[in-house]
Amino acid sequence: MKLLEQYRAACEVRRLAKRTIQTYCRWVEEFLRFHHNRTGHWIHPREMGEKEVEAFLTHLAVNRRLAESTQNQALGAILFLYRHVLEQPLGSLDAVRASKPKRLPTVLSKDEVRRLIAALPENASHRLIVELLYGTGMRISECCKIRVVDLDFDRGQIIIRGGKGNKDRVTMLPQSLEERLKAQVEFVRLRHEHDVENGAGYAPVPTSLEHKRHNAARDLRWQFVFGSAVIRLDKETGRRIRWHAHPSAVDRTVKHASEVARINKRVTCHTLRHSFATHLLENGYDIRTVQDLLGHKNVETTMIYTHVMAKPGVGVRSPLDA
Repeated sequence: MKLLEQYRAACEVRRLAKRTIQTYCRWVEEFLRFHHNRTGHWIHPREMGEKEVEAFLTHLAVNRRLAESTQNQALGAILFLYRHVLEQPLGSLDAVRASKPKRLPTVLSKDEVRRLIAALPENASHRLIVELLYGTGMRISECCKIRVVDLDFDRGQIIIRGGKGNKDRVTMLPQSLEERLKAQVEFVRLRHEHDVENGAGYAPVPTSLEHKRHNAARDLRWQFVFGSAVIRLDKETGRRIRWHAHPSAVDRTVKHASEVARINKRVTCHTLRHSFATHLLENGYDIRTVQDLLGHKNVETTMIYTHVMAKPGVGVRSPLDA
């Protein structure tokens, strides 16, 4: 088995997210290619060690000027290679690292959120996604991957499966969106019936679920609430699959809406998550509650929103206003 095939298999055994596996494999390829370009021949990673890893990380910081988070991603991929594939753990590393800039998140005011939403077409699915992002604090990737089974109307909850760190969590289902979400599910049901009649109707599902329930991929419950407009052929299975809406398409919609609404800030889908957290804290909710809703591992990550609340300086009045 080739090295990258071994690497991918090791990632899958440890249940890493699909996007994480793709990213890690790309970094391992770049690591190998960097030393090939440097020496003129391919070197197996078993023949390399801390010195070569340090050289690669320094290259990322000095020559490519990548951010600290990107360097950490590359380091994580290489450490995984040596620890879990080669079973040859590395020692301490001493590479040049990029410094992490301290940046505050962009937050919209409640009026700006209203203007942004109003600038979106009223019955468009992207508008419903945008309202869910602000109303629940979900990441855009999480929202696009919601399935019919994840909406619990009776309990007023949405189950977020396989979020960051491959963790599940629960968030609120905004009452103001309940009827429109039910209408969206009905739309999904009718479209799914049409897809099945035409030989499609499949959604990608985890392999473990496929083994337990053989028809899960074609079950309405496992269809995406915000499915793609296009059905794609899976070459491995021969199935015609309807994937979820693409996050980048929603981001483009949000950017355009912010321009229409004349919001003079850099607005992305993630800005709505920042706004959700900040507005909850401003409304007096406990920071631990906000941490759980956001799915943050550490409360320190959630604390950043206390710095952008609409109460700078603990209510200190500017001398200009005196």
